[in-house]
Amino acid sequence: METKRILIVEDDSEINKLLSIIISEMGHDFVSAYSGTEGLLQLENHDFNLVLLDLMLPGMDGIEVLSEIRKKSSIPVIIISAKSGIEDKVKLLKIGADDYMTKPIERAEVEARIEVQLRREVNFRHDDMDLIKYKEISIDNNKRKVSLDGVVVELTNSEYDILLLMVQRPGHAFSKSEIYTGIWNGPYLGDDNTISVHISNIRKKFSKITSTEYIKTIWGIGFKLE
Repeated sequence: METKRILIVEDDSEINKLLSIIISEMGHDFVSAYSGTEGLLQLENHDFNLVLLDLMLPGMDGIEVLSEIRKKSSIPVIIISAKSGIEDKVKLLKIGADDYMTKPIERAEVEARIEVQLRREVNFRHDDMDLIKYKEISIDNNKRKVSLDGVVVELTNSEYDILLLMVQRPGHAFSKSEIYTGIWNGPYLGDDNTISVHISNIRKKFSKITSTEYIKTIWGIGFKLE
């Protein structure tokens, strides 16, 4: 297993230490930061494969940090927060979070969510998939770049991977579980609406360019690309 480097941005020293232990025992390296400013400084000066980001940070909070990260990078970000409301999760997913964990954190869940995010780096990188076209959608898989009607669509990592999965099987009705396991090759971690929010974000970004509805909801099943 290739060793990855993970940035922990968490001001609670006990939680930070717990996360560092979990990451170390998974065989990965870590760097701990205890404020948003420190976390951004680490990202500016070093390379990482994943960020674990607390919301309630001193000074610059997690939402501000996430917004700054997304201005410069598509690195996977898992939010860690005591807030468990669906509104909070939806807001964070919309501004670019890839996943969300609620405190108190459970070791098994931390490991699973880290693993599925790290797997993304090796998924969907086949030679016969470098350039993909479907109707007016164009995907450059080497650059992870999507265009619609010739206009570049800025997608998060999760949005990109979902669209790439669906464009390979137009007309197929994907369940949330099938989308999750198809992208991250791991067990589905629950119906927390994460997939629905990512789909909604893709639709909204597409709707700014075209009136054509590409992604349909199949009630009782999931979603399909038409």
